[in-house]
Amino acid sequence: MRLLVYGFGPYRQFKDNVTGRILRHLPRRSEMKKIVFPVRFHKRQFISAFKAHDPDVVLGLGQCSSGRRLRVESRALNRRRNHAHEKVGPIVPGGPRELKTDFRLDLGRRGRPSKNAGDYVCNYSMYTMLDYIRRRGLQVRFGFIHIPYSYDPWTAARLLLKALDKLKTQERRVGRLYRLPPKAVRTRPSL
Repeated sequence: MRLLVYGFGPYRQFKDNVTGRILRHLPRRSEMKKIVFPVRFHKRQFISAFKAHDPDVVLGLGQCSSGRRLRVESRALNRRRNHAHEKVGPIVPGGPRELKTDFRLDLGRRGRPSKNAGDYVCNYSMYTMLDYIRRRGLQVRFGFIHIPYSYDPWTAARLLLKALDKLKTQERRVGRLYRLPPKAVRTRPSL
């Protein structure tokens, strides 16, 4: 199972981003690629990473400024804006109003479900990736978690690893370890 885990760098008044710290705490694994994206509305950065690493599972991490629990996002909305005082615009003009994620990580009592990923770059990354997966008919699982800025990165990294290991075990148990199209049909980046 090839896994792409991404987070973000500093933005606005935040000199660092908890998601970047969490990614540094995740151990190196041959099947896991970790990326810290700059906080910007730039589709190419997300799509290029997706194409380069050809993942079976994508897990996005985003920082939220408040709360105590991790928020497991269930959908991305076709909306974006840089600042609260700006008018909201679409990410993809004429695109679906919302795109749902297709797996939920079990974070126990430390996590809670959420239906509002906002309208900033976290939501933008979710919508961009989910739209890419949908339009190409790929069998790639996608999830996204918002993590409070003040959350301990070491604790978050341990929770994520435990949840990802549980997800892998469940998939193996039911014999569906991310069924993929035949290699002749599946496109992979050339090296």
